[in-house]
Amino acid sequence: MLAQSQGRRAKETALRRRKLARLLRPLRARRRTRQRPWKRDTLLHKLGAAHQEAGQAWGFIKITVPAARQPVNRDPFQFELLKDQLPDAENRDGPYLRRAFRAGDPAGPLGELSRQLSEIEAAFKTLKRDLQWRPIRHPVQVRIAAHILVCFLACGLSVTLRKRLAAHAPGLTPRAGRETVSGILMLDVPLPLADGRELVLPRYTQPEPEHRVVLEKLGWDLPPQPPPRIRAAQAQKTVAAGAETISKM
Repeated sequence: MLAQSQGRRAKETALRRRKLARLLRPLRARRRTRQRPWKRDTLLHKLGAAHQEAGQAWGFIKITVPAARQPVNRDPFQFELLKDQLPDAENRDGPYLRRAFRAGDPAGPLGELSRQLSEIEAAFKTLKRDLQWRPIRHPVQVRIAAHILVCFLACGLSVTLRKRLAAHAPGLTPRAGRETVSGILMLDVPLPLADGRELVLPRYTQPEPEHRVVLEKLGWDLPPQPPPRIRAAQAQKTVAAGAETISKM
């Protein structure tokens, strides 16, 4: 099955440009080197290492090195970026083949299975990278099961967030959305009273413009500010004593 993806095309083009930029930097640096005379074998070794790192991007660079017995002093090698070949390569980006194990299967179900496979791989990537599922260092089986359950619930929330973002804000990824909304902090503002007690005001910070954009796109409204509470003087002394004990440990 031949499939085409605009996202895959943009990814392949960006990877090629990044590799070319990473390749041209050391080539220009080695081209400008004048501290000592170059040896041809050393030059070939360095170019070979750059070739291995660049991969297919090396085909867009034309390099001319001196002959075997020609001295390599002031002008070690010449290179040129083949810009005329880049548009053709970018036009071929995007299409890819999906192979099935059974001949004659229609393209529709194969495409659906391919999409489901991509979602499963994305879920495992979210579990291992964003949620840091592994490693699990619990010695008790019940705690391991609880750890996996919490990660599974968090993964479900991440998938739900991705679906809502795809419908209302396609250009925003779940990670970027979480990082943006994480700027809204929840804190306690203590105010001392005349009788020694303390008035605690739980408050969350007012959302900034970038926070409001994400909340508006998702259709979320922040809850009202929590009601204040009064903390007794004894509780305040207990908290201070506990903090002092921890500082001495």
